[in-house]
Amino acid sequence: MTPSASGSAVAGTSPRDPGTSPDRRPPALRDFYENPAVPVASGHARTLRQARMLAAALGPVGPDRPPATVLDVGCGDGSAGAVAARVLGGHHVVGIDWSQDALRRAAPRLTQVVRGELTGDGLPFAAESADAVLFSEVVEHLVDPDGALDELRRVLRPGGHLMLSTPNLAAWYNRALLLAGVQPVFSEVSLRRIHGRPGTEVVGHLRLYTARALREFVAASGFEVVALAGAPFHGVPRPLRPLDRMACARPSLSSILLLHARRA
Repeated sequence: MTPSASGSAVAGTSPRDPGTSPDRRPPALRDFYENPAVPVASGHARTLRQARMLAAALGPVGPDRPPATVLDVGCGDGSAGAVAARVLGGHHVVGIDWSQDALRRAAPRLTQVVRGELTGDGLPFAAESADAVLFSEVVEHLVDPDGALDELRRVLRPGGHLMLSTPNLAAWYNRALLLAGVQPVFSEVSLRRIHGRPGTEVVGHLRLYTARALREFVAASGFEVVALAGAPFHGVPRPLRPLDRMACARPSLSSILLLHARRA
C-alpha cells in the first residue's frame, strides 16, 4: 500500500495492538481503514509482475497438478487477486480482508471473499491448508508484522509460497530526497495529512523496509527467501518513469520490492 493505489495497493488489513480483541481496536485506526476514501486498489505493473512470479512457482494446473489454494491476504478491492486469478489459470484465489468496505468492493472481482485478520483469532483457515499467500502492500501497515508472518506461516503448507510486496524505503528517488533533507516517499508521519514529502494521499504506512531488511525479516520468520525482484510505482511523475522502470533491474533501488519466499 503506497501513496495512491499501492505502489500501489492499500490492502485493508488493519494495524492493531498485539493482544487486543477484535472489538477493541484503536478507534482511529479502525475508522481509517473503513473509510471508503482510503485507496484500496493495486497498481497494475506491480500486480502483474507478482502474479507472474507466483504462476512460475506454482506451475500450470494439469492431470498431475490439482488447483492450488491461493490466499490473497489484505485483498483490498480485489483487483490484485483478479489479475492473479487470470494469470494463474485454474488455481483458486480467495480474497481475505479485515475491512468490510474492501470486501464489498472485492466481491464482484473474486469468486470467493472471506473476512479475516492476522491478529486475534487469526485467519479462518486450518493450519497447512494453503499452497500460497499473496501479501501485497500490507506489511507496511501492521503494528505487529512478526505476528502476521507467524500466522501466514501457520496456514501455509510446508514448502508453500509467500509472495510479499511492499514499498522500498531505499528507492532511488528516496535516497536523493533524504540527501536533500526531504521526507521519503511512502513514509507518513500522520494519519490526517501528508507532511514534508511529495504526494497528497494518506494511506496509513507504519513501517518501511529496505531490500536487506525485508530479506532478513522474512528469513527470521521461518521462511526461505527464494527471490527478490523490483517493480515500478505508478505515482512516479511521467518524465521519470523510464528511470523508475530501469531501477527495477536492481531491486535495492526499485520503487516496490517483490519477495518470493517458501515456508521452510
